[in-house]
Amino acid sequence: MILTYTSETPPLSSSARPRPFPRLSRHNRCVIELSDAGLYCPAGGFHIDPWAPVDRAIITHAHSDHARPGSRTYLTAQPGHSLLRARLADDAASIESIPYGHRVTLGDVTVSLHPSGHILGAAQIRIEHAGQVWVVSGDYKLAPDPTCQPFEPLRCDAFVTESTFALPIYRWPSEAAIAAEINAWWIANRDANRASMLFAYPLGKAQRILSMVDATIGPIVAHGAVEKYSAIYRAHGIALPAMWQPLPGSQPTPGALVLAPPSAMSSPWLKRFGVISRAMASGWMRIRGARRRRSLDRGFVLSDHADWPALLSVINETRAETVWVTHGYRAQLARWLEEQGRRVGTLDVQFEAEESEGAEAEGEQ
Repeated sequence: MILTYTSETPPLSSSARPRPFPRLSRHNRCVIELSDAGLYCPAGGFHIDPWAPVDRAIITHAHSDHARPGSRTYLTAQPGHSLLRARLADDAASIESIPYGHRVTLGDVTVSLHPSGHILGAAQIRIEHAGQVWVVSGDYKLAPDPTCQPFEPLRCDAFVTESTFALPIYRWPSEAAIAAEINAWWIANRDANRASMLFAYPLGKAQRILSMVDATIGPIVAHGAVEKYSAIYRAHGIALPAMWQPLPGSQPTPGALVLAPPSAMSSPWLKRFGVISRAMASGWMRIRGARRRRSLDRGFVLSDHADWPALLSVINETRAETVWVTHGYRAQLARWLEEQGRRVGTLDVQFEAEESEGAEAEGEQ
């Protein structure tokens, strides 16, 4: 039987009593509970990616659905410190960071952060308590990405995994193949005197695209939301091509590649580029209807989440006795794992998947 565990709409504080995970095995003692504010470790006195203000938050990465304001203190991986500061400007003074792999004691548990390969500074949270090891994956991918450290496999007793693209149809092409497609589309538009408008999540996805494309094809223009985070990547020594931001009233640049968040699709900002070809880079572009619904000319299948084979590979490599499945196609993945003889449960959490890409940039246009 698959157990589904849900949480109510969170209050403004996390004072509500945490509720323990249902126990699937007498060998798997509860190291993490589910409170109204999110995943909670009572022995350590901290929450992981809470969706309401708490006393102590450990953050897997700086995307807005995982890093929310209002908590008293934050802990994150060192490479993601600057991104989290940019995300939580009003709470920046309360952010601490530790290197990947560094072990710290919080209450009665030992915690360490390990690369998840999702974006710069993204981490899995490893928690050790009373002979048990639990790992909370956050968002992750196995595909190579020069803009962040690669995923680190971890062995554990219980694994809490995302499931954003947990259907067999989601299988990613190689990065080289996608880069070749984007470059060819850009060249064709340049030769036709069109701008190439490529919509992509402004934190992580946009920087990955910048590291892939051939910058000799033409100029690259950045939306303000993209440049905001790209500057932080460059400060971390990650090589990205030069970009410029057009001023209001400036003339369009023929043949430019324009990187913008999906929230800019209906913005007047687009009009300054004249004739454009519209495309999006996302894992959802694997489904043809997703491109049609957005009236796009092209869709490039590129995701910063694990595809179906990668999800199964990671879960198997953990050798976890129990697997908890969070946001995404969690029911489908849980059912498949159960049919393979795994102990599995699902968690109804308030994290979002890639379908909300770009919403956070609406105020930065």
